[in-house]
Amino acid sequence: MWKSVRQLATMSAVAAALPTAILATPVQQTDGGRGQLQSTAIERFAGQIAEDVARDDIGGITAGVFVGGETVWARGFGWADRERRLEADDETIYRVGSISKSFTAVVMAQLAGQGVLDIDAPARSLLPELDGLASGPDTIAGVTLRRLASHTAGLVREPRLPDAAAGPIAVWQEKILASIPTTSFLAAPGETYSYSNIGFGILGLAISRAAGQSFMTMVTELILDPLAMDRTVFVMTPELYPRLAVGYSVGRDGTVSTDRPAREHWGRGYKVPNGGIYSTVRDLARFAAGITGASAVEILPPEWRVETMRIQTPDSSTAGYGLGFSIRTTESGLRTVGHGGSVAGYNAHLVFDPETTVGVVLLRNYNRGSTNLARRAVALLEELVQEGVERLTR
Repeated sequence: MWKSVRQLATMSAVAAALPTAILATPVQQTDGGRGQLQSTAIERFAGQIAEDVARDDIGGITAGVFVGGETVWARGFGWADRERRLEADDETIYRVGSISKSFTAVVMAQLAGQGVLDIDAPARSLLPELDGLASGPDTIAGVTLRRLASHTAGLVREPRLPDAAAGPIAVWQEKILASIPTTSFLAAPGETYSYSNIGFGILGLAISRAAGQSFMTMVTELILDPLAMDRTVFVMTPELYPRLAVGYSVGRDGTVSTDRPAREHWGRGYKVPNGGIYSTVRDLARFAAGITGASAVEILPPEWRVETMRIQTPDSSTAGYGLGFSIRTTESGLRTVGHGGSVAGYNAHLVFDPETTVGVVLLRNYNRGSTNLARRAVALLEELVQEGVERLTR
């Protein structure tokens, strides 16, 4: 039987009182008397983001810098809702896309640490429906939870099922099962890295079967509740909805529409374990702290933190994918861990240095613009680590 972190933790609550950051609006910024980390790198970065958002003239970006689980700087640029003139700020909620995969892999690691499942056992032992995959039995036997969580199971990116990524969130599991017979292999399991959204959907359903519990309930009880991530959800609530940024889809021809992003708030078919989460910069900082071990409550034992952030892909020893995280050593020698996300009307990027626990989050409510979120986030992280920001905040 699986156990929640609340049951496993030796403490009764998480100390979650974090400093509130300066808010920046499209026309002014105020700090309300609250201090923020002062950094030359951050000042340059903020100026660049402000210029990008003004040039794009579509929506907004919220940026955050954290050390451990403490957000030491956060700022909103542009609009959360252009039509209603609501400004983006440090509490604005965005869809985070494939950063959801990191949550799914962490739940898998938690269950493995509790002895609920074996990540190296064939996934078909939990999900016999995988026998319906378009391949022979020997290939299917090579599909393990580890390989699903590291994109090395050899599966295609998307199933061929019409409307697999459409429909209400309540039927995501049925969409997974209907997608399996239309899912094929690009390579033999374990042979190479092959990014697969359907693979992570299958993983989410398999670990739910192993635990005998709803997938979304497990994420809530094993990660969100213990880390006090109270603005991170799969389904927007009436209380949180006013904080949600409107998503703007930008076409290749420059046309802007809110239709598809609005429709996807009601569901994206099978894409729950691989792209269903909404969050904020502060909550994602808390999540990263849980991965690095900097959080007040332990959500992963040390050996599973190491395993999660170890490159599992066979192609390179310095750049690859762990269990739910992209891992890369930069030219300066900094080892970074994180994930990006992209869905209709929203982009996101989370990256951190597991050694210093310094990290950067960028969330945007339009999917095409001047800012390359990944490059900007990694560049700022490198500068902050070189500045010794983690020492300045202690």
